[in-house]
Amino acid sequence: MGLIRSTLDQLNDNDIALVGIPFDENSSFMQGPAKAPELIIDSIESDSANFFTENLTDLNEHVRVKWCGNAIPSDYQSIRKPIDQILAQRAIPFSLGGDHSMTYPIMQAMAEKHPDLHIVQFDAHGDLYDELDGNRHSHACPFARIMEYGLAKNLTQIGIRTMSQHQKEQADRFGVNVIEMKDWAADINMKFDGPVYITFDMDVLDPAFAPGVSHHEPGGLSTREAISMIQKLDANIVGCDVVEYNPDRDINGVTGMVAAKIVKELLSQLLSL
Repeated sequence: MGLIRSTLDQLNDNDIALVGIPFDENSSFMQGPAKAPELIIDSIESDSANFFTENLTDLNEHVRVKWCGNAIPSDYQSIRKPIDQILAQRAIPFSLGGDHSMTYPIMQAMAEKHPDLHIVQFDAHGDLYDELDGNRHSHACPFARIMEYGLAKNLTQIGIRTMSQHQKEQADRFGVNVIEMKDWAADINMKFDGPVYITFDMDVLDPAFAPGVSHHEPGGLSTREAISMIQKLDANIVGCDVVEYNPDRDINGVTGMVAAKIVKELLSQLLSL
């Protein structure tokens, strides 16, 4: 029992290609997320749970869901290569990180396929810094790069609770729809027009629910609240990533199981399209 194994060159039209991006070289505080992808898969396949999503989609050997293993990048820009390959085969990329800097090269590939892309970002942090510690590709900067190069038509951020003056100015500059955690409500509109990319940073969750992240930021979403928002998504989802799970800070694999649950519910949404 488990997910179907595949190589990137064996994908079929409309397959969902799970691919690990074990990259954390742009982490600003501590490394560790590069170890996450295979552990998330292990959690999905753990005997402590089953393969059903909450709407009763059975992911066990599902014909459209393929685990393609880790695509180890030779450098930062090469992160986009497996995404290009997945898109060339008319499959849907679902990347497991890794730090959040990987979303920028992923978007370089996605934007060529979907020029009117809308990004929905679940995150404690805006990741809109122009640079951090002299690094314009820090995991604190990917959405500044994405927006300044026009790789997305719109960006909606959910769960932000680390706003700074600079990031507020950046959000205003790029026209970002920021739903800060202090303003969040359970009934927020989750309907989006056009193609949508979902990027889910594990630290959007309160550290009480997901301690295995590099940056503990109290006051976040519960696991149930995050799942409920995913289940309410009304969108044409064309790609996803789940990032910033740091196993080095996890407790008894709890965050790994939470990440697996988030992946399963996102897969459920993709399979319902």
